[in-house]
Amino acid sequence: MCRAPLYSALSLLVVSTLAIAQNDAAAGPPSVAGVRALMAQGKLDDARRELDALAAMQPEPPGVERLRGIAEYESNRMAEAEASFARALQQDPSDLDSMQMRGVTLYRMGKPGDAIPLLERAHSAGLIANADPNYVLGLCYVGAKRYDDARRAFAAQYDFAPDSAAAWLVTARMLFRQELTAPAAAAAHQAVQLDPRMPLAHRLLGEIDLAGGDVSGALAELEQEVKINPLDGETYDRMGDAYIRSGQYASAQQVLDRAVLLEPNASGPYILLGKTLLEEHDPVTAAMYLERAEKMDPSNTMIHLLLGRAFTAAGRSNDANREFEALQKLLGAAASSNP
Repeated sequence: MCRAPLYSALSLLVVSTLAIAQNDAAAGPPSVAGVRALMAQGKLDDARRELDALAAMQPEPPGVERLRGIAEYESNRMAEAEASFARALQQDPSDLDSMQMRGVTLYRMGKPGDAIPLLERAHSAGLIANADPNYVLGLCYVGAKRYDDARRAFAAQYDFAPDSAAAWLVTARMLFRQELTAPAAAAAHQAVQLDPRMPLAHRLLGEIDLAGGDVSGALAELEQEVKINPLDGETYDRMGDAYIRSGQYASAQQVLDRAVLLEPNASGPYILLGKTLLEEHDPVTAAMYLERAEKMDPSNTMIHLLLGRAFTAAGRSNDANREFEALQKLLGAAASSNP
């Protein structure tokens, strides 16, 4: 099933549609302008009441169903939004905004096959006010296993030539994000074949190998990436992870030190350094790195777990108890929000 967040550019589309007025609608009979004003202020329940009144009019004013669809979409009520956009298109088949938003809504409902023709029609009709329709369309193609079409859509978003190494690599990244490792690896290898020095291609192949448990393969790819792109902190972070998994703690510390210097505001290398130093029986230094990570990412459960272990090993029982209590609170909160 497809899952996606609210996309920033689509939010801009919604805002540009709604933000015609910033003040309360003047007292008087319901109007489309009044509904827009209410929605621009986030008063969606009031807007729905106005929309109900407008829908009861004969004839119904143009744009009511599209506005209702946007209100439902903003409320994360996807089934209701899709029905409203469908009614809007019945009333006006040329309503490209409703066509596009219905496609996006269907995608978010996990129906990429139904979304594709709507997004294709909106795009071919010239609705290119923002780049995200290409992205959503690409993800729908991925869901339908139409990977070549996905590559063309992702390439269009970034103005890449559809058969370029960059187009293959961005497609590989999107496929890997969807946990489609085999087609992701194939696309990344194609990018490398077209451009052996393509930055970040070997790093992605290393990440794919790590995900599949092939540590030696991951290290080989990541070492290739370092030769091409020696100042990428995330590559050293991934190498550190691979070295930890293979028990090469001295090598892990070396590359993670490089990662910290290149990415001082990223918590990942500090966490991995803490894990490495715990394995090397240096809990005091491990705690130092983990406390730094905790300041950056206080909701990270792994940090609290490792800090608790480090404090325990260092004989700081009160601090260890504090970290384990924080861990339990975070786990409890996560469990209550995902019953």
